[in-house]
This record gives sequence, structure tokens and C-alpha cells, in this order.
Amino acid sequence: MKTPLIALLYAALSFGANPALAQEITPELRAELLEMRTGNMRKLKIHNEPQAAVLTPFTDKDGNPMTLADNNGKIRVVNFWATWCFPCREEMPTLDALQKALGGDDFEVMTIATGYNDMGGIVRFFDEANVTALPILLDADSSLGAEFGAIGLPLTVILNRDGEEIARLTGGAEWFDESAQNIFNRLLAEE
Repeated sequence: MKTPLIALLYAALSFGANPALAQEITPELRAELLEMRTGNMRKLKIHNEPQAAVLTPFTDKDGNPMTLADNNGKIRVVNFWATWCFPCREEMPTLDALQKALGGDDFEVMTIATGYNDMGGIVRFFDEANVTALPILLDADSSLGAEFGAIGLPLTVILNRDGEEIARLTGGAEWFDESAQNIFNRLLAEE
């Protein structure tokens, strides 16, 4: 009985790992995205190939465990931040505006407070920045941030629908300017 189950499991895993099924960054798409970068979006590093998905757990504000794989199927902007981070305070309203404009079944902004961040401080941070559309997500032990190499904050990564990193930007940015919107609309247009 175990042998057919193991064979089925290996078949499912190999099907999931089939590179032909993965959402690729073609040279043409990469060139288009690079051309769209203006202003502070010029800091956005677009990878030649998608980077492996990260499955390190984090929690929602109620302590429920999650992984980034829970939301596969969407283009995601994953922002690592902290309450003490001044550039985070400046960019958070633009991430909120991006979520309000594009958020839905195909797109999501996820802001993950990494390291020690008091819940009261997070709520005050969101209130003071007038953030209303973003989730409170926590990486209390910084393990997810470390997996992404978040040495400084903010760090923002863009994930394709397969949960693979396709771009990243270290430092603060204006996430709701014309350049950013053009980039995300182009990514959303990809099948």
C-alpha cells in the first residue's frame, strides 16, 4: 500500500517541479520591465530567472502560522519592515494605495513586520500612516526575513504566481507611482 502512495507523491512532486509549467521571466519580459523602471523604481532589481520559493513560516496578527505558499496564484509584493524604520513609515502609505488599487484575486501586498515589533506599536504605526488595506503579518524571530537576506529595512520582494522571487528592492520606494503601476500591470497581464 505504501509503494503506490510513494509513487503518487513523487509523481506529484515532479509535476510541480516541471520548469515548463513555472511562470518564467522571458528575456523580452525582463527587458520590458527594466525599461519601465523610472524614478526610485530604478533600484528594482529584476532577476534573470525566478528564485526558489521560500517556505519559512510566519504568523498573522492572531499568531496563526502561514507560509508564502498559502497565497500562490497571485502576483505578490512582500514588504519586510519594522516600527522603528523611518523609510518604512514613508513608503507604507504607498503600499497601502497599491493594495487598494490592484489588490484582489490576482494581486496582493503583504507587509511583514520582521524582528521584535510590539503589537501596540504596529497598530499605532498603521494608524499614524493611515494604513487601512494592508494585513498585519509577523516574522517575530526574523527567520523569514533572514531567508530573504533582509539585512536592512525595508526590503521588498516581488513574487510570481508560483511563489518565486522575480524582483527585489532594498530601501524605501514610492510603490504607487506610474512606474510601479506599469510594472505591476505588465506582470498581471502575464499568464
